[in-house]
Order: sequence, then C-alpha cells, then structure tokens
Amino acid sequence: MNIKVIGEGCDRCDTLFDNTIEAVAQLGLDAEIEKVTSLIEIVKLGVMTAPSLMVDGKLIVSGQVASVDKIIKLLKKIK
Repeated sequence: MNIKVIGEGCDRCDTLFDNTIEAVAQLGLDAEIEKVTSLIEIVKLGVMTAPSLMVDGKLIVSGQVASVDKIIKLLKKIK
C-alpha cells in the first residue's frame, strides 16, 4: 500500500502525516508512507487543496486534517 500525505509542510499537513502514521500502526498495515511537499509534485498528482491524503493513487481526504479514527475507517474500506 502506498500512502501519500500531500501538502507544502504546514502544521495541518504535519498533523495529517502524524495521524496517518498512527492509523497505519494501529491497523498493523504494511504501507509506505511518504510526504509530498513539492508544489510541482502536488500539481502533477492533481491535488488542489491541502492537506490531502492519497492511497494507491486514489484521493481519500482533501483539504482537511482527518483524525486517526477517520483514517482508520477509510483504510479499512480500502485494504
């Protein structure tokens, strides 16, 4: 599973990144989590609002800081 936390490095983006790491740990998933902060890469991904969360190329959170519980619910639907 490839997870991208997308945003230019603001506090909200960092919080979403931390929440994602926690959610993946609680679920015991084998996932690669990366932070995408380059504006060029963000545009290439087609993301217009930050922070956002993408899993295996599918945008699942856009423009908000999802809680650990919400991320867990979303990841359970995908895995």
